[in-house]
Amino acid sequence: MFILLKATFALFCLIDYISSRPMINTAIKTSHQESSMKEMVKRITNISSGAQIPCNNTRVMRVKFTDPKVPESEKLCQASEALKSVTKCKGDYEPILSNLLSLHERNQNCSLENGDEIYLRNFLPQLGNYTQGLIRNLRVS
Repeated sequence: MFILLKATFALFCLIDYISSRPMINTAIKTSHQESSMKEMVKRITNISSGAQIPCNNTRVMRVKFTDPKVPESEKLCQASEALKSVTKCKGDYEPILSNLLSLHERNQNCSLENGDEIYLRNFLPQLGNYTQGLIRNLRVS
């Protein structure tokens, strides 16, 4: 009887230990997300601090990064849709766009509200700030 009780207790301890450990895939996905976000912030900083790119005067749809009602994946999807609309100087923004696309499901449909536009030179710092906030939240969790 005592041996059965010990075995049951050991089994419960093992189950508790396994369930409290994060899944390996989650850790890999999190590190990939963080590296993509860091790369995106670095590129945005380089574009913002360097010489003015003529395409920074391009107008893109505004993304409401501060709206708590909109999920993060939706905001990232909207940001990628806004950057997809930039046709001039696409090479300068393509690395940022590819990092954005890696952070959300590519088959996700998201919509941008028509009418509210912003200059790309103002959009990129907002995207960078939002991404830095995501990195901080990712580290906390």
